[in-house]
Amino acid sequence: MQDRLLIGTRKGLFIMRTDGGGWAVDRTAFLGQPVSATLYDTRSGYLYAALDLGHFGAKLHRSDDQGETWTELNPPAYAPSDEDGAPSVKLLWVLEAGGPGQDGRLWAGTIPGGLFRSDDHGESWALNEPLWNEPDRQKWVGGGFDEPGIHSIIVDARNPERLIAGVSCGGVWLSEDDGDSWVLRADGLRSDYTPPGIAEEGAMQDPHRLIQCKGAPENYWIQHHNGIFKSTDDLKSWQEIHEMGPSTFGFALAVHPNNPQTAWFVPAIKDEYRYPVDGRFVVTRTTDGGQSADVLINGLPDADAYDLVYRHALDIDETGNRLAMGSTSGGLWVSENAGDSWTLLAERLPPVNTVAFAEFI
Repeated sequence: MQDRLLIGTRKGLFIMRTDGGGWAVDRTAFLGQPVSATLYDTRSGYLYAALDLGHFGAKLHRSDDQGETWTELNPPAYAPSDEDGAPSVKLLWVLEAGGPGQDGRLWAGTIPGGLFRSDDHGESWALNEPLWNEPDRQKWVGGGFDEPGIHSIIVDARNPERLIAGVSCGGVWLSEDDGDSWVLRADGLRSDYTPPGIAEEGAMQDPHRLIQCKGAPENYWIQHHNGIFKSTDDLKSWQEIHEMGPSTFGFALAVHPNNPQTAWFVPAIKDEYRYPVDGRFVVTRTTDGGQSADVLINGLPDADAYDLVYRHALDIDETGNRLAMGSTSGGLWVSENAGDSWTLLAERLPPVNTVAFAEFI
């Protein structure tokens, strides 16, 4: 069972550990600095942390001793251009490890919408030119940020050369050849923020989070700006889930690792408000593919709560029973029973950007 929690916050990285009883902070790093992404690579034992230092840019660090010491690496960057200058990486938003037989392979998603690849454990990076030069990329727009960004990267559980990228706002993109070519997979998604007549324009969709069920990899879920969608036919089409508790708007999503019918969400009021409906902080869960929903409240604040859970701040471990989530109000909760009840681990952390389970080797 994964016994570590990696919590990236606006003021540093917190690594918590459990011995099967309670959780406690084991060590910290980068205190005072915003941590935008983390990754523990079980193939190498390396731990990665991306920092968002604003005016000083995106930074990347790697640890080979479980976070005790760190080495700064060169982060992904765009090559200089003779024509109009190179864009700069505003945010290193997600890190993902390659698959079997791809030792050293890492993927990174950034704002403004770049997908980068490393084959040497993050020592160097190359922009995926085919996606960057895709004509439909010109339709991508910013959502919560001024520019579009890649926040979800899936290395298919069946074939590591099959890649899926979720773009806000730019839709869902599939490569079957290790990133050499890409196709849009957004049939069935819709938006209500676009001008009339283009609500189904695939390259302008805003998936907030995209996850594949590893044990049934033809199944995917999306928490979209416009609601919740699922695909049961390997991305050929998407079906909208119309009822899911207080709201179908949110950012965070977790999918059971083996049961594609079970997924968790953290609902909120949409657009400019972005706080829990009626001030009740709840988690919703479906166990039947979206036909019905459980509203999970046990252990969560049920009044005067204004917590929002970001897209990378909800995670599920390999058993499918243990979940953890952190909020913008600095709360951190864990559930050991698939969300039926929650235990507050910390209530005064800095605002939480990311939460991930890990088992150090």
